[in-house]
This record gives sequence, structure tokens and C-alpha cells, in this order.
Amino acid sequence: MTTEAGEEVRATPDTGDEERLARVALSRVVEPGDERVGRLVAESSAAEVWSALLAKDLQVTGVDGYQLRLPEADPHRDLERAAAAGIRVLVPGDDGWPDRLDGFGVKAPLLLWVRGEPGLDALTDRSVAVVGARAATDYGEYVAAELAADLADRGWTVVSGGAYGIDARAHRGALAARGSTVAVLACGVDVAYPRGHETLFAEIARRGLIVGELPPGCTPTRFRFLERNRMIAGLTAGVVVVEAAVRSGAANTARWAERLGRPVMAVPGPVTSSMSAGCHVLLRSHTAECVTDAAEVIEVVGRIGADLAPVRRGDIDPREALPPEPRTVLEAVPARGSCTPDRLARLTGVDPRRLLGILGELESDGWVDRDEGGWCLGELGRARRRPPAGDTSGGGA
Repeated sequence: MTTEAGEEVRATPDTGDEERLARVALSRVVEPGDERVGRLVAESSAAEVWSALLAKDLQVTGVDGYQLRLPEADPHRDLERAAAAGIRVLVPGDDGWPDRLDGFGVKAPLLLWVRGEPGLDALTDRSVAVVGARAATDYGEYVAAELAADLADRGWTVVSGGAYGIDARAHRGALAARGSTVAVLACGVDVAYPRGHETLFAEIARRGLIVGELPPGCTPTRFRFLERNRMIAGLTAGVVVVEAAVRSGAANTARWAERLGRPVMAVPGPVTSSMSAGCHVLLRSHTAECVTDAAEVIEVVGRIGADLAPVRRGDIDPREALPPEPRTVLEAVPARGSCTPDRLARLTGVDPRRLLGILGELESDGWVDRDEGGWCLGELGRARRRPPAGDTSGGGA
């Protein structure tokens, strides 16, 4: 078959795998997440849509423009190029196709190009997206790496977008912990973008997966980055934003997670940092849960009632275990110097005879001691109490 320009286009042959080849062909012609094509495919099939495109039989505004790309489409060539690069194709219904992606409806991917050995559904079954700013701060990069490493240690796959900054730190943190990570790209999975991450992508492909909707050799565009963000949200159980400006790709990923009903989490940062402003907006709007470590992330995305993060508590003060009267007496003993029993009785309102008994009990436990001036703090009392700033009080009454 030829186009009006006289250029030959190889139609999909009747090979028994017509639908798969049609999806491969459409991935070269159609932009990721195109709702119009997605709706047509859902109403009929990819094979019928591809045949209609070849026959110039589509009368849908915007879709007919894709016919200009028909000369570029050769599914056999793309599959051969993919196989040579160790890339496989997943289509809906294949073993390994993640069921989570069904939530996109007409924006569901036509197929996924996958580079790496593990099964995508198995690898993303327990997965969390860790995303954030390219121009990350030292604080953000540290948090991302530690968070990803701890998640990997606990058996969770870390998913991110392969970009500079937070994404790269998240991938490297998971790899450093000998865990799994998935990079979702806005280009062909054989294309190193950014170029500086060629070695990182090779390591991810060796120990995890690189995933994308675009066929081999495709380069990224701004629109494709936005659709890449939707895939990051779609593949995972939840999204953690480590650092983000108010308007950013990471915030876009969070919005996609919210639309899909996936938990959104954000790491708070310095209020003076513009790179944390997007996180704070998500927190103030109650779009995101506040998280500070892997345990808190897993509590949000894990099994209800089973993956609870430990409750954070300050140091346990043994004074809190004392009965009310002894605690009152102990608090009245000065941090420096000593105090007479009469003064302690006036300070505490405890009967003097009862007070002496309490002081004796506190002395036996090491809380107080006696000296020539009266009662002072003992070894245990001094260890558990520091004088307030500026306190120069001392001496007895």
C-alpha cells in the first residue's frame, strides 16, 4: 500500500497476531495517552483503527493528522530493532501486563516497551514512585536516596522517571540497597536521555526494568514527559514527592495519582526552599500525606492494619513514673545547690512530716541527697534534669 506521496507503507499482515502488530504500528504513529485513539481502540480494536488509518478512513478531528506519520511506521522493523536491543513488547492481556493500568480508561497505554528481564507486573506489584525536582537541593537528594534505599530494603520496588536530581537519587538509592527499580522514560527505552545517565540506565536494565510507550529511537518532548508522569503514577501503589516547585513535573505526577485514587505523599522541607514549596502546597491542600521515612510510606501504601509505622516518641523520662506528690517534691528541689525541708514544704504545699517520708524514698532511689544546706539533687536527679537557660539560682532558703 502507498501513501499519496507515493511512499510505501507495509500494512499489518494476517499473521494471527494482528492486534499486537497493530499496536506496535500505532505506537510509532500515535502520541502516548491519546484519548481519541484510545476510545476508538476500546470501541473496536487496534487492528481496525490501524487499518482505518492506512485506508484514510478515519473522520475524527485530530486523528487524521496522524496519517502524516504513516511512512515512519513499520512494526516488523521496530520489533526487529527491539529484539536486537533486548527489548520486549507487552500488550494488554499478556502475562506480565500490570492490571493497575486498566484504571486509565481511554488513556490506557496501547502497549509497553520493556527493557530488562523481570516481569513488570511482579516487579511493580509492591512499588512506590519517588519523584521530585531536577534542580534538587542536597537535602532533597539525601532524602530521596535514603528513602529509596530503605524502601528497597523492605522489599518495595522504587519507580521514577530517570531524570537528573531526585529521580536519579531514587534509582541509585534502590540499586545501592541491592533492590529493584523501574525507570519510566519519555522516549524509546533504548535512548539514554539524559545522556549523562547512560551508565545508570544500563544498570537499571540489568537489575530492574526500563519502561516506555514509545518505540525504539524515539526522542522526548515536553508533552511526552507529561504522559510519562501519568505512567509513573499508574504503575505504582502510591507516589512520594520529595522536592518540587509549585508548578513541576512531580506535582503533575501527584495529580495523576490523585485522579487514579492512588495515595499521594510528600516530604516536608525548609519553608525557605522554593524546591519544597510544591510539597507544602500538597500538604496544606490535604492532597498528600506527610511522610518522613520508608516506614511511614509503607504504612500509607501497605496492608491496612499490618504495615503500621512505629509511633515516634521522645525519650522516656523516669520521673513520669513517679506518683504525683513525689514528682512535685522532686521538681521543687533546685537544679543547683540545696533547699531546706521547710522551704520545700512551702514550695510544694506538702505536710512537713509527709515531706520527710517522701524525701527519704527519693533518696533511696538516687533522686536526691542530703548536704549541710538541706536537700539537693542526687546522681539520678542530676542526670535527668538540666537547669533552664539563665538559671543561676543555688543556695538554700
